[in-house]
Amino acid sequence: MSRRPAPLVLAALLCACGGPGPGAPAPRELRFWALGREGEVVRDLMPEFERRHPGVKVTVQQIPWTAAHEKLLTAYVGRETPDVAQLGNTWVPEFAALDALEPLDAGVARSAVVGKGDYFPGIWETNVIDGVLLGVPWYVDTRLLYYRSDLLAQAGVPEPPRSWSAWRAAMAAVERKGGPGRFGILLPTNEWAQPVTLAVAAGATLLRDGGRYGAFRAPEFRRAAEFFVSLYRDGLAPPLANTQVANLYQQFAAGDFAMYVTGPWNLGEFRRRLPAALQGSWATTPLPAPDGMPFPGTSLAGGASLVVFRASERRDLAWQLVEYLSEPGVQRRFFALTGDLPARRSAWDDPALAGDGRAAPFRVQLEHVRPTPKVPEWEQIAANVWERLEPVARGAVRLDQALALLDADVDRILAKRRWLLDHRKAAAPAGSAP
Repeated sequence: MSRRPAPLVLAALLCACGGPGPGAPAPRELRFWALGREGEVVRDLMPEFERRHPGVKVTVQQIPWTAAHEKLLTAYVGRETPDVAQLGNTWVPEFAALDALEPLDAGVARSAVVGKGDYFPGIWETNVIDGVLLGVPWYVDTRLLYYRSDLLAQAGVPEPPRSWSAWRAAMAAVERKGGPGRFGILLPTNEWAQPVTLAVAAGATLLRDGGRYGAFRAPEFRRAAEFFVSLYRDGLAPPLANTQVANLYQQFAAGDFAMYVTGPWNLGEFRRRLPAALQGSWATTPLPAPDGMPFPGTSLAGGASLVVFRASERRDLAWQLVEYLSEPGVQRRFFALTGDLPARRSAWDDPALAGDGRAAPFRVQLEHVRPTPKVPEWEQIAANVWERLEPVARGAVRLDQALALLDADVDRILAKRRWLLDHRKAAAPAGSAP
């Protein structure tokens, strides 16, 4: 005997449950892919958007960061991309090269919500590829200096350093005061962000000739690399990889090192993991600048942006979702849910940020950030940076040799890019831009 309800009963059940009645249009679905923790909490922001857009349903799919890159590429190949997605800023050039993203300049030009002037310039620039805007910053991060103010004071350093020479002197003072096994700073040897951050502060371009070749033997990069590896050579930083650091927070609390370059994600971690007795003894400050350059030093532009995929059949509605998530009030609520720093300057008047003395230096640093090179191969290049500099930090290879090898590595990585650019130029009509 059938257990299915009769047609009249089914209709009554649908009406009682709020389902579509006879002739009612199905809701228009927007598919939004968000990554990591953001994907878990952004659902809480969707009811208001749906209230403003009757008949629209936003389906949020949460994807772990570790799987996101592959899943997005697979979706592109299979023509199953979402309407809107969260994209790491360094991924934008890759999807731009695939022509997968919808240009957003026209949407910004007519928008009463999204305006370039309310965004940190270096962060906004991460989304501009060949003069075309392909994403809108959603949240931001960058790296600056965390330090133990008590250890610096005990070493005779009353204020955080503002120049590289003062920074180095502060590390040396901490090391002398602390004795064997105590270091001025922790800079894990298997991370690329720290040497690259120092390099952009020194004015390094990292690549040359329109992203065709490496520029790691250029004087600016060499200056930064020499400063970086000298900290290990002179015993101011331990030559340890992340895997060799037993517990970052316990060792910072124990005074094994007094300074650490990291991002806003560690604000909450330091508050949770450091002992209560030390909560008044750590602080943040913008990065010191190379000698002869204005403070603060330049850092890297990071975070994630909102993009609209070109294959979306609801691009206008997708743009409206981007606008909604970009509203200053929504940005402030998103910050409350995630702790992610808002991309818009106007959202920083939130009391939780404006009154936070450890978050305030990030506001300063974000005015002084620069994107990494906007080429699809950047993440491969970045891995080669630390792989070539680590043996120098451990004293196994000379710096000049490492930089020559790094340039050779990068030139090989960029070989296909050069071929494509040269053939595009050759195929372009006379008088047109390459």
